[in-house]
Amino acid sequence: MSMVLFASVVRVGDGLPLSASTDYEQDKELQETKRHLKGLSKKLGQFPDRCTLRTGQFNVNFTNSLGVGYLMVCTANYPNVLAFCFLDELQKEFIVTYDTRRISSAVRPYSFIEFDTFIQKTKQRYNSPRSLSTKINLADMQTEIKLRPPYQLSPEDLCSINGFSLHAPLKYKGIAPTQMLEPVTLPGIVSCVLSVLCGGLNLLRGVHAIESVLQQNDDEDCNYVIAFFLGMAACLYQCYLFAYFSIWRNSKSFLAFALICLSNMYLYELRNIWQILFHVAVGAFMSLQIKLRQPLGKAPDYNV
Repeated sequence: MSMVLFASVVRVGDGLPLSASTDYEQDKELQETKRHLKGLSKKLGQFPDRCTLRTGQFNVNFTNSLGVGYLMVCTANYPNVLAFCFLDELQKEFIVTYDTRRISSAVRPYSFIEFDTFIQKTKQRYNSPRSLSTKINLADMQTEIKLRPPYQLSPEDLCSINGFSLHAPLKYKGIAPTQMLEPVTLPGIVSCVLSVLCGGLNLLRGVHAIESVLQQNDDEDCNYVIAFFLGMAACLYQCYLFAYFSIWRNSKSFLAFALICLSNMYLYELRNIWQILFHVAVGAFMSLQIKLRQPLGKAPDYNV
């Protein structure tokens, strides 16, 4: 009989269990699978945001979003669509019920054990698929899984998780995992404000340069327009890299800073030395803040 056997909610950064379904099963293989689940929960930040692991007669499925991971154990013949719809329901309810500050400040395991009531009710519904009233959601999830199938974890991945290959980095082709970054600091906020200011100044000067091109039809002014808008794009892209996790984030930030320097070198006839130094200094300061703001858990870079 296909069914959901166990589910848990954990914090991605450190694997702290936040809530879990009550477990009455004593099957040895199920207990071994749950042991793998504990190992996975401590390394969710190193995996794509939707994964499946086959362990004997059971499947482990998990997702992670906004710093919280949702894991479940089901029988191997349980439909993938139902499994990820189940996890999706847990995710939506947990996000609505609990504030992110409360989640990040939790220090004791199972601080949200009362969420077990919702897990048990949802588990009962999904163990009787004919009684499910979420057919539209099932269709949506089926389409999403076809477009973006869950990553299939291999036995080698499992060995690495359990500590048999600690020095072999996990590498995945496909979609990179969602990562939460460390809290924003005051210097980071200041650098963002200054970077947006520089972007706005470039936009303003670029618009004026466009007006000059339209009036005089000067090719040199057209090049200035490109330089201004490239500088603006680089400034705003650095803000994006500061705010969101991205693969090869530091390298992208350095390239954006290089573009800021090159665009200002080209605009030396239109700006004095202090203006150029200001734009370059802000770009360098922004790059430093991006480098200092690391992902929670310090997950490694991923090859795409």
